[in-house]
Amino acid sequence: MIRPTPKYTQLFIDNEWVNAVSGKTFGTYDPTNGKKICDVAEGAEADVDLAVQAATRAFAQKSEWRQMDPSKRGLLLHKLADLMEEHRVELASLETYDNGKPYMMSYAADLELSIKCYRYYAGWADKHHGKTIPIDGDFFSMTLHEPVGVCGQIIPWNFPLLMQAWKLGPALALGNTIVMKPAEQTPLTALFVCELIKQAGFPKGVVNMVPGFGPTAGAAISSHKGIDKVAFTGSGEVGKLVMRDAAMSNMKTVTLELGGKSPNIILNDADLDYAVEQAHFALFFNMGQCCCAGSRTYVQEDIYDEFVRRSVERAQQRTVGDPWILTNEQGPQVDEDQYKKILALIETGKKEGAKLECGGAADGSEGYFIKPTIFSDVDDSMTIAREEIFGPVMQIMKFKTLDEVIERGNDSDFGLAAAVYTKDLENAFYLAKNLRAGSMWVNCYDVFSAGSPFGGFKQSGIGRELGEYALSNYTEVKTITMKLPQYAK
Repeated sequence: MIRPTPKYTQLFIDNEWVNAVSGKTFGTYDPTNGKKICDVAEGAEADVDLAVQAATRAFAQKSEWRQMDPSKRGLLLHKLADLMEEHRVELASLETYDNGKPYMMSYAADLELSIKCYRYYAGWADKHHGKTIPIDGDFFSMTLHEPVGVCGQIIPWNFPLLMQAWKLGPALALGNTIVMKPAEQTPLTALFVCELIKQAGFPKGVVNMVPGFGPTAGAAISSHKGIDKVAFTGSGEVGKLVMRDAAMSNMKTVTLELGGKSPNIILNDADLDYAVEQAHFALFFNMGQCCCAGSRTYVQEDIYDEFVRRSVERAQQRTVGDPWILTNEQGPQVDEDQYKKILALIETGKKEGAKLECGGAADGSEGYFIKPTIFSDVDDSMTIAREEIFGPVMQIMKFKTLDEVIERGNDSDFGLAAAVYTKDLENAFYLAKNLRAGSMWVNCYDVFSAGSPFGGFKQSGIGRELGEYALSNYTEVKTITMKLPQYAK
């Protein structure tokens, strides 16, 4: 396939394409070969301030956006989804070019789920409402659900289009305005969507996009006093900085979707072929660059050796290479930093005594490709069992009893997801009830729907994305109580 030519590389502020105030740009690179794709305007504090001013004007009481009927907001979101369908091939191509994920994944998974997300929240635009509340005395009490205001949103590089949809969908449905920073590794599809937002008819200043770096543009968003709320998806380390800046500036509300080290549990009564394939998918999907990856694979001792053997066989069959070739399952890691980090953690696994079953090295001499890697005989105390690798590295551990695997599965700073494979539903529900995780999959993995909430326990985050639950992130609840007359006129 032909690599696309990026059309939009400037900042998007007040429905206009503009250069950064500083005039600076930065390069975005093709992870298949490390070559520059193009230069993108580098936003910083001054640009965030201009974007906040635009978003503030758009949120003003008499603005077009604030006066717009909720049902029309829903129509605008449907129009955006229509335009994404129209430009689906171009968006998928741009996603693969900038991120490195296989084109078929970009087209069939990322675009499909993104479009469905916008349509789901389009339906909520005129259905998220308050209540009337019976209280004591001669009073009438009710609640109104109002938008929070100007929302700062910072999205990651692993699913650029999808994470943009998860953030924009609920916020726009409820009438908020946005200042967003896409990841510096993958800004191109986020900017393309801004042009579609303009074409769909969203008023000026409703959505503003400031590509740039975390310590400059990102920090300016989380610390800006004109921003009422910040939502961040990324690493726990940066999430703590976002919380600190939000608290120190104006106590803006914060939602965070952070990392994971999710236990994927295979009981000895599971369909072994199916469990092997699902565990392979749970870890290697998106080159392992998935916050909820099933990165701690616990296998009951009776089937452990056979599971390891079949998993190694499957990993060795995995096709790695050019993401534009439709039969390839795995492309490169997103950039050199991730590539080097993953290879370093693989070396740590070897040094700490885990048994390398396959892979364990770079794949090829060009680009950021890594061979599918499996370690067995992994101890829970090892670095590769504790830290989020975010790459194609599977760790397989042996366990005996359900209570043992619950204790070990919960022994983590994270609590984003978990899964179990079994034919015994009593055991499945016992695990589901006792594992501390925001998402629990039974005989499946990475099943996402716009209607089902997603988020984590412990250091995996604060709040939930998707579903009706995500609307509360972008809602202020106002209580109105009225004294009723004691007699009729």
